[in-house]
Amino acid sequence: MHIKDNNHRDFIRYMVYKYDFLIIGSGVAGMSYALKVARANKGRICLICKTTLDEANTTRAQGGVASVTNVIVDDFEKHINDTMIAGDYISDPAAVEQVVRMGPSQIKELVEWGVRFDKNEDGLFDLHREGGHSEFRILHHADDTGAEIQRGLMEAVRRNPNIDIKENHFAVEIITQHHMGIEVTRQSNDIECYGAYVLNPETQKVDMYLSKVTVMCTGGCGAVYQTTTNPVIATGDGVAMVYRAKGTVADMEFVQFHPTALYHPDETHPAYLITEAMRGYGGILRLPTGETFMEKYDERLSLAPRDIVARAIDKEMKIHGLDHVCLDVTHKDPEETKHHFPNIYQKCLSIGIDITKEYIPVRPAAHYMCGGIKVDLNGCSSIKRLYAIGECSCTGLHGGNRLASNSLIEAVVYAETAAKHSLDHIDEYDYNTMVPEWNDEGTMTNEEKVLITQSVHEVGTIMANYVGIVRSDLRLKRAWVRLDTLYEETEDLFKRVTASKDICELRNMINVGYLITRWAIERKECRGLHFTTDYPLHAYDVN
Repeated sequence: MHIKDNNHRDFIRYMVYKYDFLIIGSGVAGMSYALKVARANKGRICLICKTTLDEANTTRAQGGVASVTNVIVDDFEKHINDTMIAGDYISDPAAVEQVVRMGPSQIKELVEWGVRFDKNEDGLFDLHREGGHSEFRILHHADDTGAEIQRGLMEAVRRNPNIDIKENHFAVEIITQHHMGIEVTRQSNDIECYGAYVLNPETQKVDMYLSKVTVMCTGGCGAVYQTTTNPVIATGDGVAMVYRAKGTVADMEFVQFHPTALYHPDETHPAYLITEAMRGYGGILRLPTGETFMEKYDERLSLAPRDIVARAIDKEMKIHGLDHVCLDVTHKDPEETKHHFPNIYQKCLSIGIDITKEYIPVRPAAHYMCGGIKVDLNGCSSIKRLYAIGECSCTGLHGGNRLASNSLIEAVVYAETAAKHSLDHIDEYDYNTMVPEWNDEGTMTNEEKVLITQSVHEVGTIMANYVGIVRSDLRLKRAWVRLDTLYEETEDLFKRVTASKDICELRNMINVGYLITRWAIERKECRGLHFTTDYPLHAYDVN
């Protein structure tokens, strides 16, 4: 909408856009979905990118993609069983079966889009093995698989004339009946999504994006923790937006800590990931003295699932007063190590560590959100016309703990089912033109920006200290009280200032921190990634 000020100068207050498909997020989930629906030529597609198209959690995925491709030694049942075991049998069997069985066809499509996976001298995929997997089934591209997938998809998306890309745009809220003055509660079964309010970086105004179908692909929430392998943009935006819109979320207590992030005190947000494939390659976890310790915790040693390894490292660090343990690949052939892990080799060399001769200092870091927006097998959320795909969704695949390298394949499989379902129903929907413009009253001062920065730091400290790898009722209660105070302060501030990326991210971080804490309080047992000192153990004790 264009309006005039008192001097009759034209300027833009806000804009209204209409798209058949509105995709919020630009990782493997968002771009896969965009490419899949674009083939049908059933309308305009918009891809909202929080920063630039190349910055997403996908880019930082080093290990690879799990899929059954070597049918001589591997099969679907083995992959299904490995996934159920890793998920502590909380996983939804239907979701597990769907992802595993559809995996190979989606790998084929990734290759058709231009993604290059490494192959051996026989022309077959060069497969890795990672923790929790009974067979070698991890397709990869050296040690930067996520970056290669992101590159291939970006090129395909940019070539497609049906896809509009909006970089550096920030989704503030999804639009429902609530914005038209209709009361919506968590008991409402007719909530509908009509699009989203999106902050335009050039005008600093919140524009209205009306859509027939909206797809949430906003990634994870690692940035709510003090130390994480995720980029700083992983603030749980999609989960927070859907929760505020009274949508259903689930399994938020299951936050996966990657056991082996590079320990480098100057880099904690994000911390550099040392891929699980390095342990599959033969890497051995040791104390700085050279002593091994995983034999005390699991017969699979360094190849045990991530939750077991992370808790084992956490305990050893506490026992010995350490700030890290070590990963040893010095016994492997140096040239082979440099060939398989060129980026890790160069990264460690840049801080003075030659991994072919010296141990790699590692420690756990927040890595992956197993819970999220609850969806069915088609990626449909509890809110009509709203889908969720990728890490922001809770499909039921991961259960209590994600099996290594299952996330990327989950994203493309659910992009397929969500694309098919939304294309089948798109003609039933229309735009809701009764949606009001965003209320942008308020002011922002430098002092208020300081408050936001300080609160972001507090969230990270609270989550790291009280809602981390090992939890207790006392720690969780303290987190709850601290987060509640931050919530009240931030909501009061949000009402008084103009919408900005900083204040919106802070709101989302507090919302997600609250959800993780609440779900953790409600689970009265040790299960999967949730380990508490106050309740009976479900399977093992590494505390």
